[in-house]
Amino acid sequence: MADVLDRQVLVLNRLWQPVNLCTARRAFSLLFLGHAQAVHTDPDRLFETHDAHSWLRISHQHDGPDIVHTVSTRFRIPAIIVVPRFDRLPRQEVKFSRQNVFERDNFTCQYCAVRFEIRQLNLDHVIPRHKGGKTTWENVVCSCVRCNTRKANKLPSEANMHPIREPKPPRWRPLLATSNPTVSQSYHESWRHFIEPNPAQVVLSR
Repeated sequence: MADVLDRQVLVLNRLWQPVNLCTARRAFSLLFLGHAQAVHTDPDRLFETHDAHSWLRISHQHDGPDIVHTVSTRFRIPAIIVVPRFDRLPRQEVKFSRQNVFERDNFTCQYCAVRFEIRQLNLDHVIPRHKGGKTTWENVVCSCVRCNTRKANKLPSEANMHPIREPKPPRWRPLLATSNPTVSQSYHESWRHFIEPNPAQVVLSR
């Protein structure tokens, strides 16, 4: 059960904006304390919020790997929770890491503009380190192995290879808040609908 309770849950503020990731254990705590509501998505992509009692009823109708069993009952792990009393966005910087550079550049080589599998990608210093280039968001880009080898330790002007986009720090997003590349992949699609939620599709429970 410990591994199941460590699964990641997307946290929304009262404006339905993503503000954080938390574990299922923390999500259940917020839900049962009355500080959060679970978000349920039906096949028509209509979104409903549920308190602990109504979420328990939803859980009894669900069967899958995202169920936590107790001695007397069962609870479904919510993919998303909303905290109605929280209306702020976090002021966080994205941690610089290999995975997050790939995320920022959409796993696309910044020289040939082709999207690759992660195993086919490297990081490239636009201005090589031996020429004073730093390992920062503004000087590191996603590069395929072929382009990385071709550019080698040359300046962009020397190799006639320039990034297709100016490298800069990315905007904070929950999926960039962790260095774990496999985090919540099974929930990614349901999270996607809440990046810019449509209020007409949201039904608040009473």
